[in-house]
Amino acid sequence: MLGLHPEDAGVGGADELERRMMGQATLMGEQVLEPEVDFYGLCLQDADLSVVPNPYPAGRVMEGFVHARPGRVDIESAAHTHTAVMTAQVWDAEPPVDDTRVWDEQAETTVRCRTGKLQVGGVTCGPIAREIELGAPGTQWNVRLYGAGRAEVAKAVEEEGIAEGIETYLVQFWPTA
Repeated sequence: MLGLHPEDAGVGGADELERRMMGQATLMGEQVLEPEVDFYGLCLQDADLSVVPNPYPAGRVMEGFVHARPGRVDIESAAHTHTAVMTAQVWDAEPPVDDTRVWDEQAETTVRCRTGKLQVGGVTCGPIAREIELGAPGTQWNVRLYGAGRAEVAKAVEEEGIAEGIETYLVQFWPTA
């Protein structure tokens, strides 16, 4: 035993101490956002655009699911214009793979975030008001992205012209080792 006591574990108490001793990741924060998608794309990029060499959408690749560039992560959507739902989770270590639902897409990449905050925005509509709060400025983050509802949102936009909350994303962040 490491000689640690539950009161030494801080806010999480005995449960958090047990997780850390077992090498399990702890969820540090979670935010639910509603980004606007336009021209089939959206992006997560450092909140200080002066540290992003090519702010979105410069150099965007309009195929695949996820593309990383310095200071940003580009996400390709299945539909032209709609409002998605994005859950952003910050972990202290690599989280378990999410199996709470069937995901259409999954990808992993990394991003360096100098400010500790990421903007979330579309191609022309720009960032939404809320930012993803990563904390730890200057950190290189592992990023695991999941996407669901892709065929459904494409069909809804084609038939109705717009959709809200059909395409969903889960984005998990944890510091690189």
